[in-house]
Amino acid sequence: MAPVFSHGDLRLYLLSLLDESPRHGYDLIQALSDRTGGTYTPSAGTIYPRLAKLEEEGLVTKTIDGRKTVYAITDVGRAEVAARAHELEGIESGLADSVRLIAEEVRGSVREAMKSLKADLAAAAQADRTAAQEGPPAGYAPREDDPRVIAREQMRRAEALLADFRAGVRTDLRTHVARGGAVAASIVDDLGRALDDAAQAFRRSLGGS
Repeated sequence: MAPVFSHGDLRLYLLSLLDESPRHGYDLIQALSDRTGGTYTPSAGTIYPRLAKLEEEGLVTKTIDGRKTVYAITDVGRAEVAARAHELEGIESGLADSVRLIAEEVRGSVREAMKSLKADLAAAAQADRTAAQEGPPAGYAPREDDPRVIAREQMRRAEALLADFRAGVRTDLRTHVARGGAVAASIVDDLGRALDDAAQAFRRSLGGS
């Protein structure tokens, strides 16, 4: 996955956000997520050490407001933001490019997952058609406990489960996005890994049957 911020850029970007208004840590994390369309949501372990460093450098101050620690930019911090305005423009441009690349990677991951699912469904359907064409031997009267009858029935169940899963995920994604929700790259990555793990476990089960 392409990095969103180059080395040192996040520090300056945090200063620019504080130049807009004082914020607490969660506000900064949310602002970064919002401005990257949900493709980058830094952890507290990423943000707070940088804020502590900015405070050490005299670029920000912090005050306690109830349970929240609010950070505000100092005059020295504002001077740095103003002096590095051209760098911020470059960061904003690079940020837009990074978000586009990540979005394309997400779309590619989803497309590959859908292709794999379609291929599995097509293979299962072909196997079902082949079994149906071959048919039972002459004079054969299948019983409910016949392994071939059971296998075909379970294959149909598996196909129905796959189709329901695909339809459910697609509906959830479309509904979420239509409501203005963001789809983080990590969510799609997790989906891909879960599908890979499920596929491997399924193949192992088939091999052991």
